[in-house]
Amino acid sequence: MKKFTELTKDGGFLSSVEKTFNEAADLLGISEDLKTKVSVANATYIVRFGVRLRGRLFTFTGYRSVHSEHREPVKGGIRFSPFADQEEVEALAALMSYKCALVEIPFGGSKGALVIDPKEWEVHELERITRRFTQELAKRDLISPAQNVPAPDMGTGAREMAWMADEYKRLNPSELNTLACVTGKPVSKGGIRGRVEATGRGIQYALREAFRHDEDIKYASLDGKLAGKRVVVQGLGNVGYHAAKFLSEEDGCQITAVLERDGAVINDDGIDINALSTHLLETGGVKGFKGYVDDSATALGKECHIFIPAAMEGAIHSGNVEMVKANIIIEAANGPITYEANQVLRKKKCLIIPDLYANAGGVTVSYFEWVKNLSHIRFGRMQRREQEKQTIEMITAIEELTGKKFPSDHLKKIIEGPTEIDLVRSGLDDIMREGYQCMSERWHSNDSILDLRTAAMMIAIERIVDSYSSIGI
Repeated sequence: MKKFTELTKDGGFLSSVEKTFNEAADLLGISEDLKTKVSVANATYIVRFGVRLRGRLFTFTGYRSVHSEHREPVKGGIRFSPFADQEEVEALAALMSYKCALVEIPFGGSKGALVIDPKEWEVHELERITRRFTQELAKRDLISPAQNVPAPDMGTGAREMAWMADEYKRLNPSELNTLACVTGKPVSKGGIRGRVEATGRGIQYALREAFRHDEDIKYASLDGKLAGKRVVVQGLGNVGYHAAKFLSEEDGCQITAVLERDGAVINDDGIDINALSTHLLETGGVKGFKGYVDDSATALGKECHIFIPAAMEGAIHSGNVEMVKANIIIEAANGPITYEANQVLRKKKCLIIPDLYANAGGVTVSYFEWVKNLSHIRFGRMQRREQEKQTIEMITAIEELTGKKFPSDHLKKIIEGPTEIDLVRSGLDDIMREGYQCMSERWHSNDSILDLRTAAMMIAIERIVDSYSSIGI
């Protein structure tokens, strides 16, 4: 995958984020001084460290950018990518600040990266590299339950987070809350159920909420419910897979095309996402799957109701935006639509559900995991059986009053108290609903606000400014 600047002439990722910020800040009428304070990264650290592997000494470069400390700790993923650089990390850190502010998660924004291709290294080698990177971050307080909490991102997952948490524990053996130093860990290592699916699940909840807003759906020249809508997905990684799986299995959508690095799969009758994901994991690509075409542009230009870019930033740019034929685009990736492409889509009245809201499911459930690690108790542990007992008593009373037995096919579901994953999904759904409602209300409150992206950014900026003002900045 090539870098953003090689794919488009629209400018860099950071430039795209800044243009959106400036458009929203100008509508709010905040001063230039305050605009500068809110928009710039507070600090970006570059670390270079050596690891002896394969009889050689390899030197690796890592980044950790802290965009805003209006709330602490700061939060943001760490990606492993051969194309990572300072500009990309600072853009992602800025988006994290705005994202957390928008959905009212009490974190500032941060992001990190290690310039590495994980596929080039054996697992034991990756572990050594990750642990050394953790040591470099810990020296600078760039990993800490109270100051800076990383999470998985592109090229990393629960395994890498477990290594980082274990290394931090080794460096801080007397600290009680070491598990809270990172999120996205395996459940067996202090993680939370529902974290792996969180961003994809958030995409599902965001679309469900959008379809509850008739005015927004009418803007996109659509009507009716989510069921039956044709969906095209770009990128079948963790986020794209879960979004496609949930939308097809639980909401009745048809996934008619999936774009990947080596081509695309097209099937107007609907793609079996589980089968395609298995094929992708086994072969490394989508080639050979039923409906395969080697030209991804064919699928990019396919008519659909909903398009989900879930791959890389800058995937939709001024060079290919005219090909996109979707009523709704929901940004599962960070920055998949450039500022220039967004202007084109806005004129076409394509409803764009922006990244700083749409993919907030990951940081939301990370927040739940962080709280769980600090409280040292699983969600639902204290109240589940008491709720079950109260429900049984209520049903017994209903049966006595009516003289009828409660339907057995509903009884078990009603009686059982909520599990951890039930509570996680409930909390995520609530946050995604409220986030969309705030965006939509702001969008329709003023004719000068032209889309959901601008509305979302305005809300985020206001909340960050309010936080700074409360401490005298």
